[in-house]
Amino acid sequence: MKRVTPALALGALVLTALPAHAAGNQHLAHRDSYGTKATYAPARSAHSYARPPAGFTPVFTENVSRHGSRSATDSEDGDLILALWDKAEAAGGLTGKGEEFGPRVRALQAAMAKVGYGNLSGRGKEEIHDTAVRAAERLPSLFSKIAADGEKIDVVSSGQGRAVDSANIYASGLTDTDPALKPLVGATRTDKDLLYFHKAAGGAAYRDYIANDQRLASTLASITDQPKTHQAATSVLRRLFKTDFVAGIGASDRIAAATAVYNLYAIAPAMSEESPDGRGWGMERYISRSDAAWFGYLGDAEDFYEKGPGFAGSDITYKMADVLLDDFFRQVEAKKAGTSTLGAELRFTHAEEIIPLAALMGLPGSTRGVTEAEPYTYADNPWRGASVAPLGSNIQWDVYEKNGRYLVRMLYNEKETAFKAACHPIEKGSKFYDLDELERCFGRA
Repeated sequence: MKRVTPALALGALVLTALPAHAAGNQHLAHRDSYGTKATYAPARSAHSYARPPAGFTPVFTENVSRHGSRSATDSEDGDLILALWDKAEAAGGLTGKGEEFGPRVRALQAAMAKVGYGNLSGRGKEEIHDTAVRAAERLPSLFSKIAADGEKIDVVSSGQGRAVDSANIYASGLTDTDPALKPLVGATRTDKDLLYFHKAAGGAAYRDYIANDQRLASTLASITDQPKTHQAATSVLRRLFKTDFVAGIGASDRIAAATAVYNLYAIAPAMSEESPDGRGWGMERYISRSDAAWFGYLGDAEDFYEKGPGFAGSDITYKMADVLLDDFFRQVEAKKAGTSTLGAELRFTHAEEIIPLAALMGLPGSTRGVTEAEPYTYADNPWRGASVAPLGSNIQWDVYEKNGRYLVRMLYNEKETAFKAACHPIEKGSKFYDLDELERCFGRA
């Protein structure tokens, strides 16, 4: 869970580990404010993919996907801000928008409780299902071959409920498209070492970094405790509460309360199907674009330092993702060696795994760490949570073969994406790579 600010007291309430939440069908210029809770949309048209070189046919596909859009993981944000709202209402301290805000938050909280905190929303289920359908439509000859040859489709998850549900929904999307695949899809199995590595044995050094690294703690504190944060927090609260009431809230508690408002704004698009008449929750009425953008930046900064490229010269945030990259290679190598009976390997996980993997692989936006002297800012670094790991984000390798030669094409959020610059495609500008070249490039040769 996210900690946009350190834990802060608000009266008798305690703010702990708040997540930075979601995006929906918002204008692209505004999408970054939702960070890693941006809702999913494919990054490429289904009709604009390059054809493989002549004679190459698809023989295998594998992916790793983050779960789809979900409800908030707990009720802390709503509980915190509603306690303050109740005090303001009793004191006559609500603005016009503030009067609307309380009932709307209560309705959103009720919808999330009905879905189940941390569970896939209706939108999340649709995102995952539709991603599977598009995968089947991109590779019709592969899935026909899988069905004809009786090859297996392995499905594996982190074991967490929303990842398990995403895995099952994705599998159903494939079998809805081609019912002949149904007997070939294995029961979803759990592999925490592979798909929940930040909490498994392989993540021990990483967890120590998060808990004890003073450079990390001081950097995040200095980013959060800027005048802009205090200004934005006051601006957020003045939309809801009268000036005199806001003046009576301490500076730290203002940040805590404003962060809770931001988090509710950010989760709302992920819950759009559960809103009245499915028209959305309208939470953008209660926070300006500039204030949402600032709190979105604070959330991105935390993810950048805790999961992404982080400090230049250190791989502590993403080295542990090697277990997942290694599995990608092992699956393709087994296919080439003729020792695999699989036609597809499907994995379902979380942002805590997608973000480090993107950094380890050098995917777009995840290539540049920062120094202590020049910290992460939007102006100086391309990393954006909404692009790197939105809800439902995915990385897919499609494998093609001709006369014993194997090529790999990567899709990142369904967009054909080049491997890191040190890897050389089969020809300039191509997105197809020899497996041998990728093994050399990633140090496996």
